[in-house]
Amino acid sequence: MISVNWPFSPKKLPFFYGWVVWVISTLGFLFSIPGQTMGMAVFTDPFIEVLGITRTELSITYLFGTMCSSFFLTRAGRWYDRYGARIMITLSSFALGVMVFYISIVDLIADFVGGSVAITFALMFLGYFGVRFFGQGVLCSCSRNVLPLWFVKRRGLVSGIRGVFISFGFSLAPLVLASLILEFGWRGALWFMAAICCFGFSLVAIVFVRDAPEPCGLVADGEPFDAEVSGKTEVVSRTLHDARRSPLFWVYSASLGMHAMFGTALTFHIVDIFADAGRGRDEAFSYFFPAAIFSTTVNMLASWLVDTQPLKPFLVTMLLAFSLGPMGC
Repeated sequence: MISVNWPFSPKKLPFFYGWVVWVISTLGFLFSIPGQTMGMAVFTDPFIEVLGITRTELSITYLFGTMCSSFFLTRAGRWYDRYGARIMITLSSFALGVMVFYISIVDLIADFVGGSVAITFALMFLGYFGVRFFGQGVLCSCSRNVLPLWFVKRRGLVSGIRGVFISFGFSLAPLVLASLILEFGWRGALWFMAAICCFGFSLVAIVFVRDAPEPCGLVADGEPFDAEVSGKTEVVSRTLHDARRSPLFWVYSASLGMHAMFGTALTFHIVDIFADAGRGRDEAFSYFFPAAIFSTTVNMLASWLVDTQPLKPFLVTMLLAFSLGPMGC
């Protein structure tokens, strides 16, 4: 394992190191964009054109890649428990970059090995599986899980602040990627993202991420270190077996799963949906910005409240809004 004092000791800094971890946690979400739906959706039309497949066929490969990658996330969670956030964030960022580069040359590989629809389907499935597993799956999960260890009393607040930056970053990503495509072409834009993940964020992660405050001689929330109370600020968590047997776990999981499923479909087909409504590509991408303003406002307020309030009212409100929203469309 890498020493917590390499290449510097967090304890010697004049400020609480949890805020550095907060920055890396936020960047982890933003650098997962190549594996997020809004990152891949911008390339849908170029993929259809160069691969010679239909929108439905491409959507099915994305569906299969996403579903199959989810089956391996529990294994990735065990890797996180064993190796920690520092190793996992670094490796998942590097692997995401590799898979983005692979997707950028899928059309060349397909032409080289025959170019049939079945081969193209299989190659794109592998690419989508990789970017979804390492990006939306592992990198996001590790970036999310490392922050709660550094903040307890202010966990909801710092998560909410992180959510503001993530929402705006995700909303601006399609516009930025569309600009990169116009400037460098779709393949060049993918190469740019691959290089940033492989040689940019992975290096940042290995240098700055620390798994938890206690090994660094620190206490969550930046409180003075006390060996007797360190590590005892939280209630003991449930085991995996207990969580699986809890109906509450499945209620929350199913609710978040339905929300993610609808959001993924909407984002992946946003250009086509707007085209059916007689709107252009630029209007489709501009949809994300006002949505981000609303979501960040609500997210910030809710995150502040959950530090002192039960979660059930928030879940019910989310489900009601989720049910009424599509009806208004």
